[in-house]
Amino acid sequence: MIPDFVHESALWSYDPTQLDLRRDRKLIITQVCNRGTKKAIDWLLVQYAKDDIREALEHPSRGVWSRKSYNFWTWLFHVPKQPINFWPPA
Repeated sequence: MIPDFVHESALWSYDPTQLDLRRDRKLIITQVCNRGTKKAIDWLLVQYAKDDIREALEHPSRGVWSRKSYNFWTWLFHVPKQPINFWPPA
């Protein structure tokens, strides 16, 4: 279940009752890393294993990541950057 504080800060454009924590982990990780509050990010880091977060960074969804956010998270998790389209486009 997605907590309200996560939904409100990072997943507001999605119906939280339709999100599955396992099935939709890449989407949830990406959106929380891009838009989440500190509280939402703290939740994310408890909810998902580092390998799940690394997977979302190693195989990023095109056109979803912000450049600053992607650069920060790849640096933090020591993941090589992938060539992707950022949002918003440069």
